Amino acid sequence: MRRIILLFVGALIAILLLTTMRPGAQAPAAAKPSLAERLGYKPTDIVLIVNADDVGNSHAANAAVRHGMEKGLITSGTIMVPAPWFEEIAAYARATPTADFGLHLTHTSEWKGYKWGPVASRDSVAGLVTPLGYLWPDIESVYKNATPEQALTEARAQVAKAKASGIDITHLDSHMGALQYDMRYHAVYRALAKEFDMPIRMGNQDLLAKLGGGHLRGELDADGTIYPDYLIHDQRRKGEAVDVYWKRIIGELKPGVTELYIHPAVAGDESQHITNSWKERDTEYHLFTDDASVKQLMDQRGIKRIGWRPLRDLQRKGR
Repeated sequence: MRRIILLFVGALIAILLLTTMRPGAQAPAAAKPSLAERLGYKPTDIVLIVNADDVGNSHAANAAVRHGMEKGLITSGTIMVPAPWFEEIAAYARATPTADFGLHLTHTSEWKGYKWGPVASRDSVAGLVTPLGYLWPDIESVYKNATPEQALTEARAQVAKAKASGIDITHLDSHMGALQYDMRYHAVYRALAKEFDMPIRMGNQDLLAKLGGGHLRGELDADGTIYPDYLIHDQRRKGEAVDVYWKRIIGELKPGVTELYIHPAVAGDESQHITNSWKERDTEYHLFTDDASVKQLMDQRGIKRIGWRPLRDLQRKGR
């Protein structure tokens, strides 16, 4: 009897195996590789992009990002094409092809005594322009007066100028988030990433979900557009010093690919006359350029620093 039972059980197992392994049957789906793995890192690695925003805003900003890239921890920067010091940083980008520069797509001009206008002709983007010919100082005025089509026209003009200036653009993001806080304008942001085949900055999934944009990352996935796993955005606590804040953030980084962005600028008469935040910008410049304790903290945590170019190359390879 025992022999018969064993034979019966064996037959059942064989039938199940044949059924599950029949031609055309699909094997269980393998887990999708993480972005870090696709970039050649381990899933447990902490991979960090240290991006400098507002490049081209001033000579002080340009000097800070140059020094931070060459001697410090800054791995990429985003250039404001309409800003007054664009030509200086464009010349540096041409002379330093290994430097990693994206575009800080600019639809606003926020400083009171320091202004710029659009790259596109003013009549083609009339809603983006104040009566004095400058870009609006805030995104609410952009949404009130302009159209997504005009924002697209201006962004394309900025990309075209950067390319004509010899900049090897690695990624796109949006100055003051003008292309990110309204779904009509976010559609422009998504379209630009697809049109120029560039990775882009994106908010964390939990933040997007709270704002009603939980679907946005999925749309980019469908387009084949790459974005980091995490973005460090407005996480500074009330009263927290700049250096304490960034060291806390570095100590809390998770495995995966994270982008943090800073606004480095060398302290001086120029920066003091542009913005009241000049001290914070100078502090960020030194923290990520010549502060040994920040580098030591990154080394202790085994953080892998990269720019945006590997993400762009991965995205285009996937085409």
